[in-house]
Amino acid sequence: MSSVSVPPPKCLQKPLAVPHRHMFGPGPSNVPPRILEAGAKPVIGHMHPEIFEIMSDIKSGIQYMFQTQNSMTLAVSGTGHTAMECAIFNTVEAGDSVLSAVNGIWGERAAEMAERVGARVNTIVAPPGGFFTNAEIETALSRYRPAVFFLAHGESSTGVLHPLDGIGQLCHKYGCLFLVDSVASMGGAPLYMDQQGIDILYTGSQKVLNAPPGTAPISFSERACQKIFNRRTKPVSFFLDLSWLANYWGCDDKPARVYHHTGPVTAFYSLRESLAVLVEEGLENSWDRHEKVAEYFHTGLENMGLKLFVKEKVTRLPTVTTIVAPHGYDWKEITTYIMKTHNLEISGGLGPSVGLVLRVGLMGCNSSKASVDMVLAALKDALKHCHKSKV
Repeated sequence: MSSVSVPPPKCLQKPLAVPHRHMFGPGPSNVPPRILEAGAKPVIGHMHPEIFEIMSDIKSGIQYMFQTQNSMTLAVSGTGHTAMECAIFNTVEAGDSVLSAVNGIWGERAAEMAERVGARVNTIVAPPGGFFTNAEIETALSRYRPAVFFLAHGESSTGVLHPLDGIGQLCHKYGCLFLVDSVASMGGAPLYMDQQGIDILYTGSQKVLNAPPGTAPISFSERACQKIFNRRTKPVSFFLDLSWLANYWGCDDKPARVYHHTGPVTAFYSLRESLAVLVEEGLENSWDRHEKVAEYFHTGLENMGLKLFVKEKVTRLPTVTTIVAPHGYDWKEITTYIMKTHNLEISGGLGPSVGLVLRVGLMGCNSSKASVDMVLAALKDALKHCHKSKV
């Protein structure tokens, strides 16, 4: 007679089966064999000297990718949301004023995270597909006097690449930290953390870097560190407390590292390899490739009679393209047909863009003319076979 009341699940008595799929949605993107192989290397201890060396390599790669000299540079164990919370939970205390630029879902998420830690949150709002002028941002900074201003560089829900020049200087004029989300843009569009006066910058591993989801590069300026390490209260999260993370990543100049959490060592292998791939191509070459492939894609879409959701060419995100949902079609039927018939993922809108757009992500190794041709052929086929209303 067995002592266990829950029987072994039959589903786990079958081998794992995962299909190969063209991951052309807004993320995650396909992981090349080289990065998959790196992640399959043997597990060693998260406090072993070899891991610390790998973490040091990662830090150097992030500094290059972000174009920063910040010593407080590391990768959070978790996805982009973890880095977003790490940024907000460390820089914001209850009662602080926070200003969030909302032109898609990520500004909304940042505002909610800040509210949860007791901040006084204000927003400036642009319609989906829109962006903010520096004059509009300065007016809001002057009015609300925030401690932190949040902006998404690559707003993947709407396909907007937000201009950054001059905003960091405006933030510092008003005694404010400039926090930038670059999850969808990093490596695919020019960004210079130090030169553009960005105080906190983060991204994710699963977009242009083509690593599996689960690590999130982040960096803090000296100005940001001064606020963080002179808090009146401890950060609400122990797991994301920068004083602990800084020690684990060797950013605090202390002679010994103290156990904080078990770092995801195989994810570190993958992240290091993905940064090595970026270094080999060169950051400027990666930016240029993503821009040229996006232009080729946009021309192909317009030749098909489809419309781009973001009107101004200079504010189109080269990594995630938003297409106006074709009139008379059910966007869900289009994405489902393409997945079923072409084994290819594209997606609908997210947050404020739901029902308005189709989103196609061509990031890292997926940013190629061959990928574009595949997507265009799938879209043509879907528009031919999916039901179109006569209204």
